Amino acid sequence: MNPAASDLHVDIPLQNVSIAYKQSADSFIADRVFPKVAVQKQSDLYWKYSKSDWRRTNVKKRAPATESAGVGWNYDTDQYFCSVFSVHKDIDDQVRSNADSNFNLDRDATEFLTNQHLLQRDLDWAAAYFTTGIWATEYTGVDAAPATGEFLQWDQASSDPLTTVSNIVIGFRRLTGFAPNICVMGAYVMAALKQHPDIIDRIKYTQRGVVTEDLIATLFDVDELYVSYATVSDGAQIDDARTQDAAATYDFIGDPVSVLFCYAPKAPALMTPSAGYTFTWTGYNNTEGIRIKKFRMENLESDRVEASMSYAQKVVAADMGVFLHQAVATPAIA
Repeated sequence: MNPAASDLHVDIPLQNVSIAYKQSADSFIADRVFPKVAVQKQSDLYWKYSKSDWRRTNVKKRAPATESAGVGWNYDTDQYFCSVFSVHKDIDDQVRSNADSNFNLDRDATEFLTNQHLLQRDLDWAAAYFTTGIWATEYTGVDAAPATGEFLQWDQASSDPLTTVSNIVIGFRRLTGFAPNICVMGAYVMAALKQHPDIIDRIKYTQRGVVTEDLIATLFDVDELYVSYATVSDGAQIDDARTQDAAATYDFIGDPVSVLFCYAPKAPALMTPSAGYTFTWTGYNNTEGIRIKKFRMENLESDRVEASMSYAQKVVAADMGVFLHQAVATPAIA
């Protein structure tokens, strides 16, 4: 009998090819929107100054031989608390002994655990900042006849996103004395803006005539524009990978149809307002707020790789953000 193919070759995992759905770090936005504040203690206080004191003047005419007008400011304190988040991956001795030399189990475990933390931090970021009920000013998109506190959704033919944003910026300046310098938007909002006739008309004479995120940032007059593209799956982990993947559903971490305009400085500073801060407990972790450890679990005959992050995502000034809920309708194909 002729030998079967399986008699000549035994299937093993290829050493230079694998299929892992690891998202790019650029997809995550939690550590890019608001400045990171390195703190030595897990919890502490920070100063909050009165906004109105900086928007009035007490300057008065001074008569001869009299004192000048006195002035000062009010302040308060607020508190942060950096929670510790941890997750681990055990590498069994039998697996390690059977692995080929160029199959780096420790490296893969570290990358996997880091991805776990990036996912969780973006989930926390979206819950803390990218939803309704957080910011002092909110608007809701509607498909027709917008009333007070509403605007025409940007995927409607007669909508005018550039005028809507211009009016938001003017209101932002009136309320805070600053202009928003950061915009965060959902994936479907970006998709709608790239097809919007007003925006296409504005950029048709540019070098390529293609709507890009940088061009939209320029049109919106913000320094930074971030699109929340990171995704997350639901459902419990199941031993069988194919069954697990078939049962899972996937969605964007951030609200894909909403937008946030806010102001934040490039770096944390005294006497400078910011919509939010991410406090990272560097006294427990490294300067990025993450710590990777490897230690022996002899009772399990395994090496444990453990990753921890410690941070607090805090709204510092709620009036420094404007949230546009349902800026576009959720596409039917979604």
